[in-house]
Amino acid sequence: MTPAAPRRSEPPGPLPASAPFPKILLIRFRRIGDIILTTPALALLKRRLPNARVTYLVEEPYRRLVEGNPDLDRVLAVPPRQTRRAFVRFLREVRRERYDVLLDMHGGPRAAWTTLAGGARLKVGHGIKHKSFLYDLTVPRKGTEGPIHSVETHAGLVLALGIEFGKDDIPPLSLPPARPEETARVEDIVAAAAAAKLVVVHIGAGNDFRDWGAERLAALTIKLGDVAGVRVALIGGAGDRGREAEIVRRLSETRSIPLAGRLNLIEIRELIARAALFVGPDSGPMHIAASTATPIVAYFGPTLPAHFGPWRPGVDPAKTVILQKDLTCRPCRQRECVTADFSCLRAITPDEVFAACRLFLL
Repeated sequence: MTPAAPRRSEPPGPLPASAPFPKILLIRFRRIGDIILTTPALALLKRRLPNARVTYLVEEPYRRLVEGNPDLDRVLAVPPRQTRRAFVRFLREVRRERYDVLLDMHGGPRAAWTTLAGGARLKVGHGIKHKSFLYDLTVPRKGTEGPIHSVETHAGLVLALGIEFGKDDIPPLSLPPARPEETARVEDIVAAAAAAKLVVVHIGAGNDFRDWGAERLAALTIKLGDVAGVRVALIGGAGDRGREAEIVRRLSETRSIPLAGRLNLIEIRELIARAALFVGPDSGPMHIAASTATPIVAYFGPTLPAHFGPWRPGVDPAKTVILQKDLTCRPCRQRECVTADFSCLRAITPDEVFAACRLFLL
């Protein structure tokens, strides 16, 4: 589906294709998956305006997801939390840059203030209730003919600048290349594993709605570890180490590689790229995996793959398997579970996930 057409608020108009060296600010403060899903839009923008000077505004913990991206000229990273005084000082710095275009790919309160006070000549954002007045051009988040993938909604902001393209023109996800020390670290891990097949399993979750549960994860990893030649690499955040320790205890150290909180985001990408399979929930690491050619088995709960599934143009569709349950409460806003047991996700069994994994491990 082609991204929805922009709606005009005030008449400054799209940026002319001939505009020399425009300064463009893109805002997406967080999180892992949301940032990665903006990268096709960056590529489209730079292809059409190769001389543009593009700055990406992001929160510090996620800097590495965009730092070194060839489609960016500058990364502006801010702390996740700022005092009022620091934030006002930051807004003044943005305003001094005199950006020609601001693309708000975030839509949150801090992005709204940056849009309002940033002084850009042309401001483009999504048509969000009570915030559309901030922008000169707005782009609908929802399609009129069915769901629109998040990648397409971000690309729609680029379309609003008069840069024409169709869905088939939207490129794959893109992360910065690994630094030599990152590559070497991952290659050492893979070499030490000495596995014919390395399976990367994401054991964390962004919230309870996406948490498959420790027991299910343990059951799955045991099944995977029983496959001849397989070793299971466990990834997640530092907060997942308690769960990781329990899985390692049950799986045994000889069949597992505990890596939760031990790799940065680009190292996770490099590890997945060298693996036989990635397994995990709808999550940031799943989108990292989607930037590689490695097969993916992903289980979805409250969100729909039509909106947030792996974006993988050019990759054989058979290398992506999505598991989900068709419940009337899906999708939901992830504030309160109406069934109180997160059944949209937890009704998916370890046997079902393992059966999908076996397709890539035979």
